[in-house]
Amino acid sequence: MTDSTHYDFVVVSNRLPVDRVVDPDGTARWQRSPGGLVTALEPVMRASQGAWVGWAGQPDLELEPFVSDDAMLVPVPLSPLEIEYYYEGFSNDTLWPLYHDVIAPPSFHREWWEAYVEVNQRFADASARVAAPGATVWVQDYQLQLVPRMLREQRPDLTIGFFNHIPFPPYGIYAQLPWRKQVIEGLLGADVIGFQRVADAGNFSRAVRRLFGYATRTPEIRVPDGLGGHRSVIAKAFPISIDVESFEEIARRPEVQDRARQIRADLGNPSTIMLGVDRLDYTKGIRHRLKAFGEMLRDGTLSVGDAVLVQVASPSRERVAAYMQLRDEIELTVGRLNGTYATISHSAVAYLHHGYPRDEMVALYLAADVMLVTALRDGMNLVAKEYVACRLDEDGVLVLSEFAGAADELKNALLVNPHDIDGLKEAMVAAVRMPQRERTTRMRALRRRVRDNDVARWSNTFLDTLRHANHHSDAR
Repeated sequence: MTDSTHYDFVVVSNRLPVDRVVDPDGTARWQRSPGGLVTALEPVMRASQGAWVGWAGQPDLELEPFVSDDAMLVPVPLSPLEIEYYYEGFSNDTLWPLYHDVIAPPSFHREWWEAYVEVNQRFADASARVAAPGATVWVQDYQLQLVPRMLREQRPDLTIGFFNHIPFPPYGIYAQLPWRKQVIEGLLGADVIGFQRVADAGNFSRAVRRLFGYATRTPEIRVPDGLGGHRSVIAKAFPISIDVESFEEIARRPEVQDRARQIRADLGNPSTIMLGVDRLDYTKGIRHRLKAFGEMLRDGTLSVGDAVLVQVASPSRERVAAYMQLRDEIELTVGRLNGTYATISHSAVAYLHHGYPRDEMVALYLAADVMLVTALRDGMNLVAKEYVACRLDEDGVLVLSEFAGAADELKNALLVNPHDIDGLKEAMVAAVRMPQRERTTRMRALRRRVRDNDVARWSNTFLDTLRHANHHSDAR
C-alpha cells in the first residue's frame, strides 16, 4: 500500500461485499454479504490491504469510502433510473438472457445501453482514483464489461484482470447484440479474461476473430496497441469454486446435524428427500424438475409420503417482468401438484420462496438424499459443489445438468439434459434406487474433486496468471 488513498490490489464488482442493514432503533450498519465471491477474495484483500469498488445496493446513497473487515470499500452511487436502465435493464434483461442461450428473449434498448456505458465509466473512474501506480485491478462479471478498456485508457500502468461469472454465448447468439463490438473492445482492455468453462473462452476467442480478425492462438489473443505493436491478452477458463472448509466445518456441527434430522422428521420421515436450491430464475430449470417429479407421481414411480421434493427458490430480480411471470408459473405448478397428490399428513412439494442462512442450507443438504441441479444454462452452479462439500458421510446423489459449468468437473454426478424430461425422470429413479456402495464411490470422487479445486485455488490461479501476463506492447 503506497499511501492512505492508493491500493496495490483493487476489486471492482457491481456490488460491495457488504449490505446496509437498518436496526429497529434506526441505526444503520454494514454486514458482510453472503456469497462465494466475497469469501474467495477476502484472504487476498486481507493480505494486500486492498480496496473494493462497488455499489452499496440502494439508490442515491452518496457515501465516502470506508473500512470494513480490513478492506477499504469505495461506494459507487447509482440513481433509481440507473438501477432501472443499467442494472435491471441492460445487465439483467439484455445481457443475462442473451448470455444464457436466449432461454428468455433479450430486450435491446438504446437508453439502457447508454446508461450501461455511463455507469461503467463511473466504476472505471472510481477504480482509477484508488489504484496505486502499477496496481492490479480485478474486474468482476457481466455488469462491468466495458471497465477494462476504460481503465486502460486512463491508467496504462495497471495490470487488469476480468472474470466473467456467467456463460459466454456462441457467436451466432452473441452476434444479436447491437453493441457486440463495443463489449468485446471493453473486455480486451484486460490482460487476462477468465471464464467458467473452456467452451466459454473458445466462444469469446471466436467472437474476437469474427468481429475484429485478430490473431488468436489459445489462450492468447493479439490485440493492436495503437502504437504499431501488439499486446497479448489471455482468455481462458478458471472454474470458480467454494470455500470447502467452511462448509465442512458447519456440516460437522452437532446442532446442524440435529437440524437435518429434524427436517426429515418434519417432512414425515420419507424414504427419499429430493432437494432443489436455486435463485428463482428461468435459467435454473425449476419448471423442468417439477414437471418430471409430477409425472413420476402420476405414473406411480414415486408416491407421496415415500418421496418429497423440497424446492428452495430464493427471490430474484422481482421487478423484471420475466421473473414475476416465472414465479406465478412455478407457484401454480406447485399448488396443482400438492392439490392433486398431497395427503393430509404429507406434501408432494415443499416450496420455500425465501433465502436461508448458511447453517440452515447445510442442514438441508445433509437431509437431502438426492440433489437436483437441472439448470438449462449456468456459468458454474456452486450449489452442486456446496452439496458435495457438506456430505462428510459420503452419501447422497447429485443429479447435475450437463449445461452447468460444474458438469465439466463433477463427472461422477448423474449428468442429465434437463430438456429431456424422460431422461431426467430416469436419472431421478436411478438416484433413488442407487445402491449404497455406488453412492459412496461416486460421492467420494466428487468430494475429492471439490476439495482439490476450492475457491482459494481459483483466485490464486487467476492472480498468478495475471501476474505473469505480459501487458507490455511489443513493437514489430
